[in-house]
Amino acid sequence: MTETNETRRYLVTGRVQGVGFRWFVEHAAVQLGLAGWVRNRADGRVEVLASGPRQKLHDLYVELKKGPRASRVDNVEVEDAAPETNLKSFRIEGTW
Repeated sequence: MTETNETRRYLVTGRVQGVGFRWFVEHAAVQLGLAGWVRNRADGRVEVLASGPRQKLHDLYVELKKGPRASRVDNVEVEDAAPETNLKSFRIEGTW
């Protein structure tokens, strides 16, 4: 039996811009085999959209809570998101 992919949107709050957070997320997501993107938002948060098996999405959530060494993660909001059919890999997107 194969695992079905799910899609989640994460909004990360704290000191998460200007500290290598997007590169950290990209590396973690690629290692987990997830598709999607990460970008800075104008409100100071980082937004992540990821698609993959439920356990891998949970593993990404755990990594988001940690963040890179220079960051401070105060909160990670998670919500289900509509799947995007064009997601083939994980990438860093431009800001908002």
